[in-house]
Amino acid sequence: MRFLKAGDSSLIIELGNEISPLINHNLKKITDYLDSLKHPAIKDLLPTYRSIIVYYNPLLISFEELKSIIENNCKLDDPSNTSIKKLIVEIPVLYGGEYGPDIENIASHNNLTIEEVINIHTSGEYLVYMLGFTPGFPYLGGMDKRIATPRLKTPRTKIPGGSVGIAGEQTGVYPIESPGGWQLLGRTPLNFFEPTSENPFLINAGEYIKFKAISEDEYFKISEKVKNKTYTVNKYWKED
Repeated sequence: MRFLKAGDSSLIIELGNEISPLINHNLKKITDYLDSLKHPAIKDLLPTYRSIIVYYNPLLISFEELKSIIENNCKLDDPSNTSIKKLIVEIPVLYGGEYGPDIENIASHNNLTIEEVINIHTSGEYLVYMLGFTPGFPYLGGMDKRIATPRLKTPRTKIPGGSVGIAGEQTGVYPIESPGGWQLLGRTPLNFFEPTSENPFLINAGEYIKFKAISEDEYFKISEKVKNKTYTVNKYWKED
């Protein structure tokens, strides 16, 4: 762990210089520990790909005191020697058609059929490294390179919230309507960001997304349940 000062009320913990499940595993472990303390001096925690920013009240704790707490209580794991429990969040997606207008581009670019693209995309378990860009936008790892596709040459000025896309070797979900240049292959009826909710984000860093293909009829049924706040997102634990 490398500790850096960021002003007089922020501490940065760096765990490396790459994007990797190992680093993310340990970032989540540290974040969960600090969150569990409910320490009055810790104001907020912001995990990224390879680091965590800890915002704290310098009148209640010093940089060195906070650093000492972390060093003495957070032992880094090596997941190659440790079983990892994954929290999987199932995301229903209606692929193709007006909901995924670029799925034919993705298939053609990779010499695949549309059905093969869907099967590959739904077979993965995507680690949520962090949220950003727009509120609730998940930066996911683990996409199969067989469906990697470059961004659009001309970005769209308006993409509907819930759109699922691919850009290069990454896949993600647009939580709100926004411009963007990702190739769209489907759309989920779930809300990834609800600002008025007590828990505004559907998913969190460190969790995993599993996409599930649904029919148009299922899409509208789920949309209605989401609107009426009667839909329960399927979440389950898996140990590797």
